[in-house]
Amino acid sequence: MITIVVGTNRRNSKSKQVALFYQTLLTEFNAESQILDIAELPDDFIRTALYENNGKNEVFNAYRRMMKDSDKFVFIVPEYNGSYPGALKVFIDGLGYPSELKHKKAALVGISDGVQGSALALSHLIDVFHYLGLNVLAQRVKIPFMKKNFMEGEIKDDLINQLIREQAELLVNF
Repeated sequence: MITIVVGTNRRNSKSKQVALFYQTLLTEFNAESQILDIAELPDDFIRTALYENNGKNEVFNAYRRMMKDSDKFVFIVPEYNGSYPGALKVFIDGLGYPSELKHKKAALVGISDGVQGSALALSHLIDVFHYLGLNVLAQRVKIPFMKKNFMEGEIKDDLINQLIREQAELLVNF
């Protein structure tokens, strides 16, 4: 099972749209997948599921089980203030330690309305993932200028489209 993580708690996000697109790609490669949208996490999970309350929030625990039961992940990561969203960091922290990510595999897709396609955010996130023992696929896909490169649920740029398809295939075989 491949879990596609929508890396923002923003409702109706572009990240969710990209996650749905990626899920279609995985279907083309006959890979089973599911979407975990952190916008659907309980509003109080910061207080009720972390640290001394780890494991006590049953709603959050269902998301932890999704992560634990998955072998591979795709993280769709928007750029917020030169890094990745704080909600994604809190979600990762809530997975506990040692993390449900240890010794598993992941692909990263960065998105932004700017020129870098979330490159700096992905770099920050990779540091965290390496610390946790998550094996990150070397080919990271960055989608810059989302307003022109991702419309109507599809990637419009031919090169980015080729790269994301290659990444999906690599992840399935990773």
